[in-house]
Amino acid sequence: MNTLLFALMRALRMHRWLRLLLGTFVLSSLGNGLTQVLVFGLLLDWQASPSTLTFAYMLATLPGFLGSLAGEKLCQRISPFRLLILTETLGLVALTLPLLGLLHHSLTALLLVQSVEALLGGMAWPALTLIFKRGLSPQELPAATAMENVIFASQVLLGTGIGVLMYGSVDPWVLLGVDACSFLAAIALLILTARACHARYAEQDEKIERASPIRWRLLSRAQKRSLLILPVLAAVGSPAMALMPALVQQIQPGDAAGLALPLLFARSLGQLCGPLLLNGEKLPYYARRNRVLLMCLGVFLAAYGMVPLISGQLAATSGLIFVAHLASNVLFAVGTFSLLAGFSAAEVSAASARAWRWQTLTATLVTAIAALLASQWGAMQALYAVSLSALLLAALVMYRYRH
Repeated sequence: MNTLLFALMRALRMHRWLRLLLGTFVLSSLGNGLTQVLVFGLLLDWQASPSTLTFAYMLATLPGFLGSLAGEKLCQRISPFRLLILTETLGLVALTLPLLGLLHHSLTALLLVQSVEALLGGMAWPALTLIFKRGLSPQELPAATAMENVIFASQVLLGTGIGVLMYGSVDPWVLLGVDACSFLAAIALLILTARACHARYAEQDEKIERASPIRWRLLSRAQKRSLLILPVLAAVGSPAMALMPALVQQIQPGDAAGLALPLLFARSLGQLCGPLLLNGEKLPYYARRNRVLLMCLGVFLAAYGMVPLISGQLAATSGLIFVAHLASNVLFAVGTFSLLAGFSAAEVSAASARAWRWQTLTATLVTAIAALLASQWGAMQALYAVSLSALLLAALVMYRYRH
């Protein structure tokens, strides 16, 4: 079976710069995951309110809108590698925020960490898609989809896995120190990656298309659909993920961190495993089928909807979260592939930036509604109301832009 995992392994064997790039983001993601564990662990230990916990998730998405705008514009002016080096450098500087949070017991500083990560993530994604589009052939695009998924999942798979084991038994300053070292190593690897990629494609430099903006009215129906898949996923998935810490606090108030942190790991494991088992040759087929996409969203919501009903049993709850994100990240992989395959090298950075912005705005809106309802009705009722409404809206959008 031609899975995305095998496609990625073939591409890694062929391209040295791709191996270096993967190492870069694995290191960077390790540190980011550790910081995420530290931030949410401290918020739970400091007894943050459910609305604050939900607001923390919103702050982890909204600044990505501004970041994607900046990333789109910068991709038209500078090398995508220079942009990635800039984001990693700013990420290293941003570690002063959790440092201040620990020194002054500041919830505000911890919440700002999430905002800065979202901002930098929005800046980096257009550059990353542009590198993939320029450096890989059309037949290798499934490998790019798999690699983006590995990068996306490793942030909390590696970082959260190690962080869950270390949190509470290792000093928070050690976690921040490891994070700083990961950023420094990632910057060094990015410099090597840029040199390797330039050496490999130096003879093609004059043929590289300059990044350019896109216009909605000039896009085909298939391209419009490609831009909408990730925002649809955000509309359905964001309320559940934003409300998860509050749900855990409601289910197990005595030891919320003890349940929430393993669930973060289960979430990341599902995010990694789902897409890598897909058949890369069938990605165009999956992208055209509403039934497949809506089934993934339905499985996601069904799994999250059962979490409050099993009374905090760690193994069962972790299994449900794993299955939920196994399904949701199949859809993420399909959406990512659609963007890479549906737009030219000149358009792909603008298209990915626009999809990121729409995804960010959608996630922010539905999360704000979920937070408001959670404060009035409770986390469980808010989850059911907002997620089911979003699923209906997603079905309508996918039907409107059916292939």
